[in-house]
Amino acid sequence: MTPCVLRYAVLSIALGLAPLSAAPAAPPGRDPPLVPVVYSFEAFREAVRSGGPGKDGIPSIDRPRFQSAGEATLEADDKVIGVYHRDQARAYPQRILVWHEIVNDELGGEALSITYCPLTGTALGFKRGETELGVSGKLVNSNLVMYDRATDSEWPQILGVAIDGPLVGQGLEEFRVFWTTWGAWQARHPETEVLTDQTGFVRNYRRDPYGSYNPLGGYYAPDSRRLFPVMHRDDRFPPKTEVFGLRGPEGALAITRESLREEGVVDVALGERRYTVIHDPGLDTGWAFQNPQGVEIQAAELDFTAEGVTGSGIDSLEAVNGFEAMWFAWAAFYPDTHLYEGKEAP
Repeated sequence: MTPCVLRYAVLSIALGLAPLSAAPAAPPGRDPPLVPVVYSFEAFREAVRSGGPGKDGIPSIDRPRFQSAGEATLEADDKVIGVYHRDQARAYPQRILVWHEIVNDELGGEALSITYCPLTGTALGFKRGETELGVSGKLVNSNLVMYDRATDSEWPQILGVAIDGPLVGQGLEEFRVFWTTWGAWQARHPETEVLTDQTGFVRNYRRDPYGSYNPLGGYYAPDSRRLFPVMHRDDRFPPKTEVFGLRGPEGALAITRESLREEGVVDVALGERRYTVIHDPGLDTGWAFQNPQGVEIQAAELDFTAEGVTGSGIDSLEAVNGFEAMWFAWAAFYPDTHLYEGKEAP
């Protein structure tokens, strides 16, 4: 069975296209993008593979419905993608996103797309302007290739830069989302709303076609195999090992989850820039910052609130988007990534 047929089989997606909506304008973005692009766009296009279902065969959720935290029927350790934007908190259960991969939503009056790729374990948020993002049915480095419905340009989710179409080379504007558990998100944001399974599509939202995150099993197991080829392999870790990554003009940085948890605050130089990544023990994730003045941050002096990290020295830092990813996918997009595995012994 080919990877394409396998992916189609496990998703069990009915034939038919999601409804499209006309959009008058391209998504907001940056040209040139802020993130590194280490391959040519032609090389990316040559590496694109079909994921099985065709365009919109995995339908985005374009009319999301929500319920209160008290109405949600989630277990504490269920994975969710959390968003806190313009004083509004929402949680998007992974067991729903695994069937749709993109939610076109609006928070605080701003149009946003919340995206999740189960094949690479990546959750990212993008500002979509007056258009919507959809699932192209294509993959590169096993990662979801999105398209915007205004121009039909194509954007690998991890890269966030168009590799095909009229907007080639333009980077999407990202915003922070949080890959965490329902229990952790609800504790931080008790007023959060939760995406319901009233999506307009018939799916079995009680099961994940790829396996289980808790306990790790099926496709998500750290040493399980990939389903699709990648542009670069790095075997320093099992392929599905989760790392926390950030990108800047000088390159990319990956931090092992273990070192981030153990050290609390990680300082790393990329080129002439210094970055500080702070572990959030409540959400079990990282907050990434550029630290131009080299301010020393002490974990014991920090606090974590609905608005973010507070404490001595934080005001002098510049926030940078960071996110969790499976190691094989991060290394495929950023083969020259700096890898932080912990402080070296003196």
